[in-house]
Amino acid sequence: MSALVASELNHPASRRWLAERDRAGEILVAPTLLIPEVAAAIARRSGRSTLGKRAVAALLRLPNLRIVDLDAELAEEAGQIAANRRLRGADAVYVALARRLEIALVSWDQEQVERARGLVEIVEP
Repeated sequence: MSALVASELNHPASRRWLAERDRAGEILVAPTLLIPEVAAAIARRSGRSTLGKRAVAALLRLPNLRIVDLDAELAEEAGQIAANRRLRGADAVYVALARRLEIALVSWDQEQVERARGLVEIVEP
């Protein structure tokens, strides 16, 4: 999210981090939940639905991004993580996906990072 919004505190660092991943040919993985989250966040902050739609289109054009379906099994795992770690539901989905795929969770969200610690590897861009 912070890579898409220039006014975000971590915008420059997030852009650099994503560019480095792209140059290295690394694959980024996110749940389908990312799509409406990005659309909503951009549209709500800007007050313009067209910007939310453009942000999603730009996101989906990223060649190294893989979107993983949020199926019932992943949702159930996220629910368990949300309850056990007192995480917001959406945050738990990202943690559950990282755990399922045995990949690092990349996040600036300090609450998510603290509560996911020990379940998955954490990377702060």
